[in-house]
Amino acid sequence: MDTSVFSNKEIVPGDQDLSIELKDTYDLWNSIRESIRKKNPDSVEEWKYSGKKFGWSFRVNDKKRVIVYLLPREAYFKVAFVFGQKATDEIINSSISDAIKHELLSAKVFAEGRGIRIEVREPEILNDIMRLIEIKVAY
Repeated sequence: MDTSVFSNKEIVPGDQDLSIELKDTYDLWNSIRESIRKKNPDSVEEWKYSGKKFGWSFRVNDKKRVIVYLLPREAYFKVAFVFGQKATDEIINSSISDAIKHELLSAKVFAEGRGIRIEVREPEILNDIMRLIEIKVAY
């Protein structure tokens, strides 16, 4: 099962916990957080416990909605987004990787939009993630 490495409801994860669990991808996690802070200084970060089945996740919100979810896993993490139709159209017409476009178009459509999760194991994916964050904030 693909669940958070942090499952104890009583212990909110901290930076030291993240560093230990994410290993080499910890710096990538922080790069994403820092990028969002620079582009959206009023953003709010929070850990959220989603129940025993899912454990802890980290989300960054603006005043209206969640910008991005960061989902800690063992030695890597996932970045999750929900995109409305305008943002989806922008992504499809962008230079973002075809794999991400395919996943987005394959995602089930809900009232709030299409949700995707992207594994972050290597720094090469960061450019696409940063572009997705820009699109999310714009739409």
